[in-house]
Amino acid sequence: MDFGLVLQTDPPASKVISLMKRAERNGFTYGWTFDSAVLWQEPFVIYSQILANTSKLKVGPMVTNPGTRTWEVTASTFATLNDMFGNRTVCGIGRGDSAMRVAGRTPNTLARISEAMKVIRALGSGQEADLGGTVIRFPWIKEDAELPVWMAAYGPKALKMTGEEADGFILQLADLYLTEYMVKAVKDAAVAAGRSADEVKICVAAPAYVTADDSPEALAHAREQCRWFGGMVGNHVADLVSKYGEHSAAVPDELTDYIKAREGYDYSHHGRADNPDTAFVPDEIVDRFCIIGPVEKHIEKLNALRELGVDQFAVYDMHDAQEATIDAYGSQVIPALTS
Repeated sequence: MDFGLVLQTDPPASKVISLMKRAERNGFTYGWTFDSAVLWQEPFVIYSQILANTSKLKVGPMVTNPGTRTWEVTASTFATLNDMFGNRTVCGIGRGDSAMRVAGRTPNTLARISEAMKVIRALGSGQEADLGGTVIRFPWIKEDAELPVWMAAYGPKALKMTGEEADGFILQLADLYLTEYMVKAVKDAAVAAGRSADEVKICVAAPAYVTADDSPEALAHAREQCRWFGGMVGNHVADLVSKYGEHSAAVPDELTDYIKAREGYDYSHHGRADNPDTAFVPDEIVDRFCIIGPVEKHIEKLNALRELGVDQFAVYDMHDAQEATIDAYGSQVIPALTS
């Protein structure tokens, strides 16, 4: 199993770069960041410094979207980084929940994501792409250029499209039942499209918080530091409920039931431990969606995720124990999962 670190690009950028360097020293092989131009600093500028200050870490957005940047610019940015540092980027892509909404726009459609993935992957890999009637190719790109595109998804149509078209699947929750359900949907779609089930890499991303023990006090603090995640996931779940209904065979109740008490969401607190809009998230959801507790609990759940076909666990590290979490994973968790 590979391990990734996920950060917001809050200033100072030097802190983001420092944490990514620390992650690589501790055995992490991927460095991911949010991509929302209004809320945080520009990630691609920071990727250049992360890549320059690490030797093997692969970087990318979790996730970018096809609405805030033109597709040839996105592809050129990735291709430039790969030309400079040797094919060390991954294009994570999705609807653009925060990036689009805080700019007053609607998240992208699946059809738009599908078109964008094809164009960005082709251009970033040195191939031609059709931009609505104009066929282009980067004349400066190297022959060995490559750019994998991983798609974030929850709903049935998005999961199907991920299996059919994407190089990887980003699932932003660590619930075992839902992971099994969604990984199966993606792999079944891949096989139905004539692909190998193993052709799509599976990345589960969720907050991890390592406690010294499993005392009620320690677990309560960890839950409060990670409760924001249920609110972030709840934005996507609310869209699914709006589209498919509250109890639909298309979306499992295990994913949708908990948002009944959700009243609204302020993106100025998006992805932050002090988010006041996530009080509706119960402890049960925090425990299911995240990984909290002593080291042995992390190892136990990660082994279970690996058995479900998960290739990478990406740690959302937005809480009050960033360095401690990276170090605990490096000294105890990652060795247990990679030995």
